[in-house]
Amino acid sequence: MEALIPVINKLQDVFNTVGADIIQLPQIVVVGTQSSGKSSVLESLVGRDILPRGTGVVTRRPLILQLVHIDPEDRRKSNEENGIEGEEWGKFLHTKNKIYTDFEEIRQEIEAETERLSGNNKGISDEPIHLKIFSPHVVNLTLVDLPGITKVPVGDQPKDIEIQIRELIFKYISNPNSIILAVTAANTDMATSEALKVAREVDIDGRRTLAVVTKLDLMDAGTDAMDVLMGRVIPVKLGIIGVVNRSQLDINQKKLVADAVRDEYAFLQKKYPSLANRNGTKYLARTLNRLLMHHIRDCLPELKTRINVLAAQYQSLLNSYGEPVDDKSSTLLQLITKFAAEYCRTIEGTAKYIETAELCGGARICYIFHETFGRTLESVDPLGGLTTIDVLTAIRNATGPRPALFVPEVSFELLVKRQVKRLEEPSLRCVELVHEEMQRIIQHCSNYSTQELLRFPKLHDAIVEVVTSLLRKRLPVTNEMVHNLVAIELAYINTKHPDFADACGLMNNNIEDQRRSRMRDLPAAVPRDKSLKSPGGQSLSPTEPPEGEFTKAAAGGSQSGSVSEQVDGGTGNWRGMLKRGEDSTGDRAVSQSPFPSSPQRGHAVNLLDVPVPVSRKLSAREQRDCEVIERLIKSYFLIVRKNIQDSVPKAVMHFLVNHVKDCLQSELVGQLYKTALLSDLLTESEDMAQRRTEAADMQKALQKAGQVIAEIRETHMW
Repeated sequence: MEALIPVINKLQDVFNTVGADIIQLPQIVVVGTQSSGKSSVLESLVGRDILPRGTGVVTRRPLILQLVHIDPEDRRKSNEENGIEGEEWGKFLHTKNKIYTDFEEIRQEIEAETERLSGNNKGISDEPIHLKIFSPHVVNLTLVDLPGITKVPVGDQPKDIEIQIRELIFKYISNPNSIILAVTAANTDMATSEALKVAREVDIDGRRTLAVVTKLDLMDAGTDAMDVLMGRVIPVKLGIIGVVNRSQLDINQKKLVADAVRDEYAFLQKKYPSLANRNGTKYLARTLNRLLMHHIRDCLPELKTRINVLAAQYQSLLNSYGEPVDDKSSTLLQLITKFAAEYCRTIEGTAKYIETAELCGGARICYIFHETFGRTLESVDPLGGLTTIDVLTAIRNATGPRPALFVPEVSFELLVKRQVKRLEEPSLRCVELVHEEMQRIIQHCSNYSTQELLRFPKLHDAIVEVVTSLLRKRLPVTNEMVHNLVAIELAYINTKHPDFADACGLMNNNIEDQRRSRMRDLPAAVPRDKSLKSPGGQSLSPTEPPEGEFTKAAAGGSQSGSVSEQVDGGTGNWRGMLKRGEDSTGDRAVSQSPFPSSPQRGHAVNLLDVPVPVSRKLSAREQRDCEVIERLIKSYFLIVRKNIQDSVPKAVMHFLVNHVKDCLQSELVGQLYKTALLSDLLTESEDMAQRRTEAADMQKALQKAGQVIAEIRETHMW
């Protein structure tokens, strides 16, 4: 299991070369307040002075520190190969292969690199410094030293320095594969520890937090850290370890870390004898090594899966970017042909990439024809916008000055044309919807099917323009055809249509049945063969005046035409029908003023009065005539609607959809396949080459990472 930490270090190196944070690798993150002793703890683990020291904010950039344990044999081989003198050395990522054997030089390089990005007056940066230490005196660890938590800005630090540092800390400790090393000084109250507070915000269960208590030798006289180290004050699942760091005076006097570790052991034996073997720098190093190994073991399967998934994704991305173009002529022809074929396949429903979120292409066109257009036509009421008064008025206008014995056919034709005309608007809207879908197919093919087009934005725009222009040219032709389909129906009202003749026969039978039913309902006192007849030959209802009064009225009518019109139940004067309606039904119709029944009673009649439609009950003949016309209109309208519902989709398919499918390839080749346009159309976008290079580098890194993990045998993991 010791081999796991070097594996993670190798992975860290692999991904550092491409500068990517896409993989969250296991590592130990050191968190604490400013001057709590974080850097001193790290130096104790390394065993050498490598970090900048001083008061105030010293660590101003994240330092990713990899400790690599080397055996004497490996050290000898490395020394011979690289010409290294000494048993310990270090390497920075930013200095490439330069090897540092002088640790004072390492500290100076850290200070110089910090000032290069963060300035020389207390500013901070989130760009990490990568340092690798090779030594026989260290255990394998990967540590991250972060700037200390501060509250008040100093120097040229921004006012929001506290927020910046917290965000930087959270960036590292939010990684679920990291172990949090929360450093707190022993001479402060554990309950006020900022490090533990920050750790608990991301690690609520405390399963990856280890507490370190520093400065045990600086506690007030008469106090000790026994309760804190035993976990009685604040329990920490992974444990609490106490250490004694070098003081600033020791550092100034160049006290060696090895001597400090020896003095620390003596202090713990004297002050905390029962806890000496579970505290101190050496125990901390072993504990961190053990925790990190177990943590890596738990994370490795998920890490392996993540690397494989990313490798597949980047391979797909690299394929979509394509290879640099050599033969522009064949490439252009290939892209045009592929787009045209994909466009046609999308309409036919055989596309390689089938949309699952919504209907697209041919399926949507089918939906428009049979759902949208079909339902819209079915929702059109055959008699919509047509009232009984409109029908009655049309009948009257069609008769002219003569009262009609039969319903005039002209009124039916006039009204049915008006209703059929209403089918034109939804038909044209159907063409518009199909045209919009044909436009959407262009975008669908660009996004999902022919991603190579995205490499060449000018070619993409040119193809879109050509297809849009072709669709735009076909739209007026299709609209004209649909308009003609409705005009054809309006041009000749075919009353001999088989379906219409059947409907008429059925309707005549219904009317005859109704007449017989009314005859049967007459009172027994009135003989059926002597039922009252109006001058127009219409049967009168039993509630109308008796035969004698009609005889008198008829006699009077020989001298006065207006009176006879009042009795007549035909299509005469409105007032006559109103008066008769009142007498026959007893219904009080609304009227503006009473009219005299005869001019002989001393009242003048104004013959120029215009009839005003008012609320009244229609006579039986009027009802029958209106009903006949309405039934005929409905019957013929349904026949025409059925024809339109069938012929409009066929016209749209022939004049728009199929024509575009057949002509698309030739249109694209004719417009775009020209020698003068080749170079311009096949110009890649500016960042495409850079993105292709970055994707290739990441793909190589992921492949190498996969090889590194594959080298670990299952026996090494457990």
